[in-house]
Amino acid sequence: MMKIKKGIPLIDQYDKNFMWGGKFGGNFVPETLKKPIDDLNRLFEKLRKNKSFIKERDYYFKNYVGAPTPFIKLQNLTNYLGGAQIWAKVVSENPGTAHKVYNVLVHCLMAKYAGKKSVCTDTGAGMNGKNTAMVGKMLGLKVKIFMGLVDIKRQKKNVDVMKKYGAEVIPVTTGSQTLVDAVSECMRYFVANCDSTHLVVGSAVGPAVWIRICAWSASQISRELLVQIKDEFGKIPRKLKLLNCIGGGSSALGFWNEFIDYDKKQVELIGVEAGGSKKSKKHAAPLTNGSKIGILHGSAQYVIQDKDGQIGETESISAGLDYPGVSAIHCFLKDAKRARYTSATDEEALNAYKLVTKFENISPSLEPCHAFAECIKIAPKLSKDTVLCINSCGSSLKDADIIKSKLGYYTE
Repeated sequence: MMKIKKGIPLIDQYDKNFMWGGKFGGNFVPETLKKPIDDLNRLFEKLRKNKSFIKERDYYFKNYVGAPTPFIKLQNLTNYLGGAQIWAKVVSENPGTAHKVYNVLVHCLMAKYAGKKSVCTDTGAGMNGKNTAMVGKMLGLKVKIFMGLVDIKRQKKNVDVMKKYGAEVIPVTTGSQTLVDAVSECMRYFVANCDSTHLVVGSAVGPAVWIRICAWSASQISRELLVQIKDEFGKIPRKLKLLNCIGGGSSALGFWNEFIDYDKKQVELIGVEAGGSKKSKKHAAPLTNGSKIGILHGSAQYVIQDKDGQIGETESISAGLDYPGVSAIHCFLKDAKRARYTSATDEEALNAYKLVTKFENISPSLEPCHAFAECIKIAPKLSKDTVLCINSCGSSLKDADIIKSKLGYYTE
C-alpha cells in the first residue's frame, strides 16, 4: 500500500519522475513543453523559499483576499439534522468569491517575477477565469481566458465579470465544449507563446509543477483553519471530519494540507465528487466509480474512459466539477487510504442548497453543495462531539440562473 510520509510536504512526495506513489502525476508532454516546465520548476523552487516573495504573497492574502476567511458554526442546520456539529469555512467571502484566488495570485506574482506581461488560463465554472481577470488587472497583466462554449452559456454572470476586468474570453467549441476542452486549448496556446506568457492552470491538474504550485497556494485555507479550530476548541477535536467537493481537486488539497499528518481516526478527509443526474449514467466521479489510470493533460491519474481507453464524456450540474480526471495527489491520497471519496448526485446537491440556504445565512455554489450533501447524509448518524467542517469554497451567485430554473427560486 502507498504511504504518506509524515513531516514532508505532500507536494514534495514524488519520485524522480515527478510521480506520487510511482503511479500518479508525471510530465507526459510533447518535447516543446519540456523546457517551459523545467523553467517553471526552477522558478517555483526559487520563489517558494524567497522571503521577499513570501512577504509579498502574504501581503496580498491579507490585504486583497482578506485573510482569514470566516469559520462559523451552522447551528440551525446542526439542530435540524441532529448528531454532529456542523461548521463551515466560508472561503467564498473573499473578493473573488472562491478559493481560486490563492492559486491565481501566486501565479500572477510568479509571472511578474519572471518578467512576463501576460497570462493565459482555463476556466469551467468561471471562478478561475474571474479571479484571473481581477488579479491580472490589479497587477497590470494581460489576461486571455479559454472557456468551453457550454460553460460560457451556463456561467454567463462570471463571463460578464471577466470581460468587465478587461480579459479576453476565447470560446472553445471542440469536444464537449466544457472544462476538459478549455484546458486542452489553453495548453496548446501556451506551447506556442510560452516565452511571453505565463500559464495559470486553474486546478491541481496537468503536469506535476502546476499541481504543486496550485496545492501550495491553496494551502493558505488550511493554515487559517488550523488556527481557527484551535482557537475555537482549544485543540484539534478528537473526531474531526473535513468535507470538500472534488473536481480537479484544488480546494480540497488547500483545505486538507495542514491536517495530512494527523491520524485519520482523528481527522478524516472526505472528498465528494459529482455523481451527475440520477436520470443519466454519466458522471464526473472517477475516484468513486472505479475508473482506470489514464493520461489526461500530461498527468497520470484515475480518469473516466470509454471501452477503447478514450477520455469519456462527463455530466454534472456543476461546471466546476465537470472534469473527467482528478489531481494526481488525490489519486495518491485514495490509494494511500488517507482520504475517503464518495459522490453526490445533481439532485442531492440541489437539495443541499435548499436546506443550507433555508437554515443558514450562507449561499454556497453548486460545487460545495456536493460536500454539504454528504454532510446531510452522515451528520444525523454521528455523535454530538463529532465536528464536521465543510469548505464552502464558492458563492452561488454564478449559479443563480441554473438554481432558479431547477428550484423555481434563488436565495443569494
